[in-house]
Amino acid sequence: MRLLTSEEQEQLFRNCRRRAFHLEVQDSYAVEDEAEALAKFLETGEFEYDPEWQHWDDLMREVTESGRLVQRVRVVTEPHTDYTRFLYATTGSNIDSGEDIRWLPRHAIAPAELTTDDWWLFDDDAVAFTTFRPDETLGGFAVTRDPKIVEYCRTVRDRVWPLAIPHAEYRITQ
Repeated sequence: MRLLTSEEQEQLFRNCRRRAFHLEVQDSYAVEDEAEALAKFLETGEFEYDPEWQHWDDLMREVTESGRLVQRVRVVTEPHTDYTRFLYATTGSNIDSGEDIRWLPRHAIAPAELTTDDWWLFDDDAVAFTTFRPDETLGGFAVTRDPKIVEYCRTVRDRVWPLAIPHAEYRITQ
């Protein structure tokens, strides 16, 4: 596996021919560019869109408007963590940019049917694992095309996608 630069990460999306799928299994993330918005959300209960996120939304719009799918399943613990509530509040901008996001309560699937890592599966032939630094901040993507790993992630995707609840139907709890 090789750790990708930011530019290489974006190229994975641009080079994707049909489908990019993301599995998220953490209940919280230490995302540096979300820290201020998260703090405000926890203080006020209201989400304020950060213009720094526009780059991601533009990339997703570029991909989805060309007919390619971008899908996510967020596996979450109930009752929800503060971060999950924040993530739920931010999801509207992802949906507006064309992403199809679903939620899967952790109790609805056996742990052995998931992975413990977050990853993106691109066109059923490359997996980009999300890496984390020792301080738990995001480190980037490490990509592999190993056919056994790709097949395993495809199997997990095909298991979780039909179980997950579309964002418009999922309700967040306090």
